[in-house]
Amino acid sequence: MSQYEIAGKIRNLKELMALIEEAQAEAESIKDEIKAHMDAANVEEISADVYKVRYTTVESTRLDTSALKKDAPAIYQMYTRKTTTRRFTVA
Repeated sequence: MSQYEIAGKIRNLKELMALIEEAQAEAESIKDEIKAHMDAANVEEISADVYKVRYTTVESTRLDTSALKKDAPAIYQMYTRKTTTRRFTVA
């Protein structure tokens, strides 16, 4: 690919990424409206047309790796592993 073609593809990519970001922000706004309605109605599940929406509380337990690393570094070291990935960024 030539520099001109790469620049065009990057420009197109940036435009698409902006559209995706805008769509995600709009989707989050709609989700927040539905959640607010469910909170106001004090319900965890609603049905509308063919859709069923649930907004439930979920509890989970996670390992506090920062505390483990501080309190028991040898154990932390035994159960950690390094991974290698490649990151793609456009500035």
